[in-house]
Amino acid sequence: METKPTHEQAQLHLQVYDLRREARLRQARDWFFKNYFVENLDDAMRLAAPGTEGGAFVGMVLGYWEQACALLNSGLLNEELFFQTSGEFFGIWERCKAIVPYAREKFAYKLYLAEMEKAVQRYETWIEKRSPGHIATMREFIKQMRAQGTKAA
Repeated sequence: METKPTHEQAQLHLQVYDLRREARLRQARDWFFKNYFVENLDDAMRLAAPGTEGGAFVGMVLGYWEQACALLNSGLLNEELFFQTSGEFFGIWERCKAIVPYAREKFAYKLYLAEMEKAVQRYETWIEKRSPGHIATMREFIKQMRAQGTKAA
């Protein structure tokens, strides 16, 4: 169900976007996409252990998108507008989804990245109706990036 964004939703959407442009978060997002290829918690701890710059970057990126998706899931952001303009969260989820069940179990926190997961599930349905094949193409692209990233390491 597509609904026109309210003025308040549009304002919040712009604020969320503006936060994404913050210099340190841009640096963290750049690092994340160049370096964060994980398949298990050991990979995650090796690349981004707590207390390291990588750990700080991963925390910033995941925290930003989890919060943005929480705003979306609560109805404060307009879903159509968010999905039209904010596909990055899908790429972030694809990079970390393999470790989510393990992190939820290890830290006894079933809500770990649950907001992003819920938003991604809806996004996949939304985008496939509008651009069939996009999800499969993006997953293949991410797989190729992973292969290039591991060769460079």
